[in-house]
Amino acid sequence: MGDRFEIAADLRAIANCLRIKGENPFKAQAYERGAAALESFEGDLDNLIKGRHLKEISGVGSALAAIIEEIYSTGECWLLQQLRDELPPGAIELSEVPGLSLKKIIALHDALTIASIVDLKAACEDGQVSKVKGFGPKSQTKLLADIEKLEKPQDGFLLLNDALQQAEKILNYLRGCPQLVQADIAGALRRRKEKSRRIIIIASSNQQKPVLSRFLAYPALARTDEIEDGCCLVRLASGTRAELVIVAPENYITTLHRRTGSRKHLAKLAGLARGKNKNRIVTTENEIYHRVGLSYIPPELREDEGEIEAGKAGRLPELLTHQDIRGMTHCHTVYSDGRNSIEEMALAAEAMGMAYLTITDHSQSAYYARGVGIDRLRAQWDEISRVQERVGIKLLKGTESDILADGSLDYPDNIIEQFDIIIASIHARYKMDADQMTKRLLRALKLPLFKIWGHPLGRLLQSRPPFDCRMEQILDEIAQSRCAIEINGDPKRLDLEPRWIRAARERGIKFIVSTDAHSIGGLGNLRYGVAMARRGWLAPDEVLNTLSVENFIQAVRP
Repeated sequence: MGDRFEIAADLRAIANCLRIKGENPFKAQAYERGAAALESFEGDLDNLIKGRHLKEISGVGSALAAIIEEIYSTGECWLLQQLRDELPPGAIELSEVPGLSLKKIIALHDALTIASIVDLKAACEDGQVSKVKGFGPKSQTKLLADIEKLEKPQDGFLLLNDALQQAEKILNYLRGCPQLVQADIAGALRRRKEKSRRIIIIASSNQQKPVLSRFLAYPALARTDEIEDGCCLVRLASGTRAELVIVAPENYITTLHRRTGSRKHLAKLAGLARGKNKNRIVTTENEIYHRVGLSYIPPELREDEGEIEAGKAGRLPELLTHQDIRGMTHCHTVYSDGRNSIEEMALAAEAMGMAYLTITDHSQSAYYARGVGIDRLRAQWDEISRVQERVGIKLLKGTESDILADGSLDYPDNIIEQFDIIIASIHARYKMDADQMTKRLLRALKLPLFKIWGHPLGRLLQSRPPFDCRMEQILDEIAQSRCAIEINGDPKRLDLEPRWIRAARERGIKFIVSTDAHSIGGLGNLRYGVAMARRGWLAPDEVLNTLSVENFIQAVRP
């Protein structure tokens, strides 16, 4: 009988086999979603299976339920075994090497009986791979380089959304312990850094043992690495490292503070605290800062980037909060690459308390995202009008227009002028040099109509760096134009990064905080966009979608 984590591992293995075989990607994604749903499920799996109610778990349909029931009852899966049998020996391991398709894996196996990465590396080093049909000296050199990358330890970083979701599940679980007084997230995650190496939880209790026992019984805990003096380091089933620090209640605030701030921030603060009474118990972090003559510094700013000097001078802004946002911006629907209809997105945003929603599907050149051609725009606008009659939230018709290679926007001027809002973004030709990219952006951003520069530097965390351009020059030009900048809340983007947000705000440039939502669930990206805005020192009056409906429409109209 398998537990839910073992079952989830088998579902992920099925998804991987399907990808290797080149099957429909949506099929593989269904198994991935099922695995994630099982890992996060906190109910009684045994009762669900016995009552044949597995489909009550979001993401689990009839076919997936049958597979889960089989693994649960027998510990084996016929589909996984069949898929493995259909693949050549070592295919699953070899598929980890970038660029090795199933066809190439079969060719290598047939010619050289390669069945592992070790075999492949040895064959490359001996010069044998370059002689196999379909390969060559360049392919062989690249394979060796890719294998060396695989052999290096991975950075182990978690993206903000994954880290927060996992940390909040741990917190909710710990709070079921009666002996726990309080607990919170610390470290880089509390500062809302884009990536974190580990989850750190600080807890307070007069009885360490029950809290520790509760933590060690956490269902997603895979192994314990270290336990010492109220500190426990573990590895979760997902591979994430998590640390729990348990202290007496009187030491909770100082420990939380010490384990939150960056080293530079804490060192500078310690310098200000020399000679002052450090033994007095504090009950809030406010007291720590007030004791050394500073305004309270929120966790997101504790990086030693001028926050201590601003706190001393009383110049710290009142940072933007989630509650300040009144409109949901940069949202996609089924008209391009979104998964929900206009009405579904509208109702979801309205349920979140939003006053307005911008429908900004991809423009016509974005063929990869089913960009909306001019012939389909009228149908979309008509549907927006029909939905508007059925919802209370104000719907604005917009576009995420590609900035083309020459810096022009993607629709003719007579079409562009009819939108309520234009987000202008780069989606192709990322490898232009700094001069070419700067020229391209300046032409687009200098256009007289108002627009918002979408996911400005095009980065994808852990997979694509920001493109090259002369950012200071571009910001100087934007400050003189009718243009604003997006802070994109997609956790894979989180673009613009905080240092450039600060550089832009110093020039008086305005922003929107967006979701870049491609589904109802994507509307939750707002919290990550707000986090980046806070790290960039933004106050509510610097963000356009804190405005009322009427004022927002007036501010963003082309």
